[in-house]
Amino acid sequence: MTPRTVANRVLLALAGLVLFGGGLLILAAAAGAYRRQGLTPPTGWPLTNPDDVLLGSADRARWSSQGWWWWPAVIAALVLVAVLALWWLVAQFNRRHPGAVPVGGTPPQEGVELDDRALGDAIAAQAGALPDVQQADVRITGSPAHPRTRIALTLTPDGSPDAVLDALCSGPLETARRSTGSPHPPTEVRLRVTRHKPHRVR
Repeated sequence: MTPRTVANRVLLALAGLVLFGGGLLILAAAAGAYRRQGLTPPTGWPLTNPDDVLLGSADRARWSSQGWWWWPAVIAALVLVAVLALWWLVAQFNRRHPGAVPVGGTPPQEGVELDDRALGDAIAAQAGALPDVQQADVRITGSPAHPRTRIALTLTPDGSPDAVLDALCSGPLETARRSTGSPHPPTEVRLRVTRHKPHRVR
């Protein structure tokens, strides 16, 4: 489960609990549940009987006396909440990875598709096993029709970038191309050398 999925589920759970609790309060007040069950709600509890309103005249007068800044602040807060909710909704449709890579070209043969994370992990495992490569990280980005591969390689201090790139193209990337049966997508490779202590010369 990705951090984005976890965050989405937590936000949905919190929003669901708030809406569910508010709905129960309104339903209990509208049905007169407190009076019928002989319950005494706490002092200041909103909506205790069917004739109650959420914000009465006394409450409106009290909040209006807080100063000129009160209602603009409330409106600004509500606008901010609405903008954040809209941004979250748009972000759900703005996927940064294809989700699945077609196998055998586009459209895929017989509906066969390969999960982009599985393909990225396979390429990373093979790339990490190449000579002079200490660590490999691979991400498949873009859309299903136009995927892109981003590779970050950490080389050993004595590693040769040219040799590593040649081995990467003829090894993991060629294997991925044969496995999917389609031309490999555009690939961006970033190389860096691991930190090491300077050699002491005697």
